Amino acid sequence: LQGYASEMDNPNLVHLIPSALQNKKDILFGNLPEIYEFHNRQIFLKEIENCIENPDLLARCFLKRKEDLQIYEKYCQNKPRSEALWRQCGDSIFFQECQRKLDHKLSLDAYLLKPVQRITKYQLLLKEMLKCSKNSEGTAELEEALATMLDIIKSVNDSMHQIAITGYEGDVSELGKLLMQGSFNVWTDHKKGHNKVKDLARFKPMQRHLFLYTKMLLFCKKREENTDGHEKTASYSFKNSLKMSTVGITENVKGDNKKFEIWYNGREEVYIIQASSVELKNTWISEIRKVLT
Repeated sequence: LQGYASEMDNPNLVHLIPSALQNKKDILFGNLPEIYEFHNRQIFLKEIENCIENPDLLARCFLKRKEDLQIYEKYCQNKPRSEALWRQCGDSIFFQECQRKLDHKLSLDAYLLKPVQRITKYQLLLKEMLKCSKNSEGTAELEEALATMLDIIKSVNDSMHQIAITGYEGDVSELGKLLMQGSFNVWTDHKKGHNKVKDLARFKPMQRHLFLYTKMLLFCKKREENTDGHEKTASYSFKNSLKMSTVGITENVKGDNKKFEIWYNGREEVYIIQASSVELKNTWISEIRKVLT
């Protein structure tokens, strides 16, 4: 923040800032100042240090700071935009100059990854602690703390995918909370239309990436794109959506215990969805049930 973000306001360096970066400080750094502020107050650190003598109190620190730690969610949601901007301007003289002044071996993008790594380290720490504390005092709280951290990480992962949805006309943020997302085989069966279509539909499944929100279920097609010299990034092109207020669900489909049905408008449209495992199917069904009830 001092060596890069503040330098963007340095009148001596202003002429080195690439035009693509003008007024985009918030995109590049996201809410990093907020994360810095939280840790800089040292309340969390002090609470954790107090557990050195009483490790069974550690879980409580995480449970107490559940809300605070959600600032990482916001940071990770912005990360794809930040990375895209970095790919555009990362090799500019401005960044080289800042790095030289700081005498850093690594460039800025390595540091911008730190918060993402930090939030995943917390859950590893809690997992290790759980291994060492079977049936002792505080085990239940540790499990709860771990669940809390895994929940934040799941939200982070889900929202990273959600950012990549393309072609959806509405505003994704108005669909309610994103509860689940994942890839499935999908067969459709429409009562309307030609019979031939219906027979074909039984035959070959479509690969669809589903996003389950409290108000809507989105069906998208996943596309892998090679970004110049970088790893593949997935995008999800929107295909269709079902309002959760009008869908029904059939939990079991004859002949395959990994399949379930979602139907629309009194079975006018039926979607047969096949999960990769029975556990995954059951998780989705229970989330959908919660929404429907």
